[in-house]
Amino acid sequence: MDRRAFLGALSCGLLAVPLVAEAQLPAKVPRVGALIHGSSPSPEQLARSPLRQGLHERGWIVGQTILIERVFSEGQPDRLADLAAELARRQVDVIWCNGPPSAVAAARATRTIPVVFWGVGFPVELGLVASLARPGGNITGLAHTPGAEIVAKLFELLKTIAPQTTRTATILEVSGAQKVDGDPFVPADIVDPALRALGIKVNRFFLEDRSKLDRLFVGIRDWKAEAILVVGDPLTWMERQRIVDFANRNRLPAVFGMKDFVVAGGLMSYGPNTEDTIRQSASYIDRISRGTKPSDLPVEQPTKFELVINLKTAKALGLTIPQSLLQRADQAIE
Repeated sequence: MDRRAFLGALSCGLLAVPLVAEAQLPAKVPRVGALIHGSSPSPEQLARSPLRQGLHERGWIVGQTILIERVFSEGQPDRLADLAAELARRQVDVIWCNGPPSAVAAARATRTIPVVFWGVGFPVELGLVASLARPGGNITGLAHTPGAEIVAKLFELLKTIAPQTTRTATILEVSGAQKVDGDPFVPADIVDPALRALGIKVNRFFLEDRSKLDRLFVGIRDWKAEAILVVGDPLTWMERQRIVDFANRNRLPAVFGMKDFVVAGGLMSYGPNTEDTIRQSASYIDRISRGTKPSDLPVEQPTKFELVINLKTAKALGLTIPQSLLQRADQAIE
């Protein structure tokens, strides 16, 4: 998946105020507010958006039978609260958002407007929903992973290709580690028990904003990390090329939760197909626009995961990928 496609994907439409509607339509046409933690897309990227495609597959024509109003954080987490409040003031019919920071911002902005999230790994733990089966409020959506299991799986894959690894640095967006009620969300409480069995010591490096990534790299070097793991969130995705280049330049095996990092030169990824899951999230907008309450729509989790390996990067790092792993790979990049 190339950069243009994914930008269009995350964007469904994503940020600039004032909001831009795709057409002047009657008031009864459903209005979707897209709260995007990311950068504004080009018209070409917007036209190829998987969310737009998902709506089309369900009988909606964007700009005719459904309207999308888009706002973008441009990679600045502190803008999300104001953007979510703006959508709430405009009383859109549904808010669609990507990733934990935008979902939390939307949850804080409204308790009445239906909110559909995509790309959230721990929606219950963050306080977005009461449970996956019974969300219980105005929020539902598609989780990006089945929770701690995917993180443990990434570490298992790392140990398979680099069995001597004992010190791994993970990079996380700091704004994605805050619950709706303002308390911190501590992934270690969920993930660390599985890591102890693998003999891996983990140090979490939190990225506040894109300008502080170089400082974060210094911290990883000073800690003498032997590998890097990034599940993926909006900020790390936007900086994926710099993260991949840092890992390769320092000869650190790196495993990611999104294929886009491997396309950028990363070693290996394991996770759901981004475009497919964004298209799938359109089903929530469809059903809510036809009268279903969010509380009646269980949170779905991806059921298909792709293993992608960059053989060129493995060779450059001097790593031999076990044949058993290559046979399991959905794609091997030469």
